[in-house]
Amino acid sequence: MSLLRFGKITVELSNEDKLLFPDAGITKGEAIEYYQKIADRMLLHLKDRPITLQRFPDGITGKGFYQHQAGDYFPEWIQRIEIEKKEGGTVEHVLCNNTATLVYLCNQGCVTPHVWLSRRDKLDYPDRLIFDLDPPPDKDFEPVRFAAKALHEFLSGRLELPSFVMTTGSRGVHVVVPLDSKSNFDEVRSFAQLVARSVENQYPNRLTTQVRKDKRGNRLFLDTARNAYGQTAVAAYSLRPKPYAPIATPLDWNELSDQKLHAQSFTIKNIFRRLGQKSDPWKKIGNKRYSLKKARQRLQEIKDEEPDSVLRTKSGRLS
Repeated sequence: MSLLRFGKITVELSNEDKLLFPDAGITKGEAIEYYQKIADRMLLHLKDRPITLQRFPDGITGKGFYQHQAGDYFPEWIQRIEIEKKEGGTVEHVLCNNTATLVYLCNQGCVTPHVWLSRRDKLDYPDRLIFDLDPPPDKDFEPVRFAAKALHEFLSGRLELPSFVMTTGSRGVHVVVPLDSKSNFDEVRSFAQLVARSVENQYPNRLTTQVRKDKRGNRLFLDTARNAYGQTAVAAYSLRPKPYAPIATPLDWNELSDQKLHAQSFTIKNIFRRLGQKSDPWKKIGNKRYSLKKARQRLQEIKDEEPDSVLRTKSGRLS
């Protein structure tokens, strides 16, 4: 047992030698060290967002669970936010706004923090829009690469909305648009669905918005379901509970062209070498947030001016 001090806060560590990732031989102590070291970059994506903890007290090969409610034994210095539940009652979520909290949560066996798309001051108004792209069953990473590029071209080229991309550390990528928190979740989700359907119309043989899995075939699903109140997404730079400790890693858009890239390319073993060689692609994601007002107008103009036959592209090739 050892102690880590962060100003006036002391975090007591326990069972640091416990194997958290047995296949990679990575201990809980090494995971704590990772989160302590990455905190300056990661806290940007955690600040003031309610968090759901994905915990594995006995390592990732043991039984894991999701924890929404802050533990009654959590120290008083950990910030919380009490949120009303639709079915009645409230749940008290953790807020992770400092390194001490991030380290404490990891010591509790939290491998992955999952965050809301909105912040504490405007819970009903998200500041992130997310498209979740996973490959179809039995497919490699190429369909994910294609779908992400197609979305990026449509968002930036047709709607003038900048977007960001990251590997999830699991199977695919997230394409993210930073928002100004002036549209509520219903409005954002509706907009995301319209974008997804427009991109589907361009590449109907490769992409789909079909919710039923048995009707998708080999097409990649453009998933917009995370854009809803109370839904969460994996935070950038989070560890994932996979054998070799992969990390949800922000990318530059040109990195998607690297044929060696896959969802678990970056791990606890190589992430700091990467960060030492290039600037953080998401460093400025919060510097400017975008309104959907003009983008909605542009999207409607596209729907009005271009018949379905024009939107469709039989070849499925990106320009």
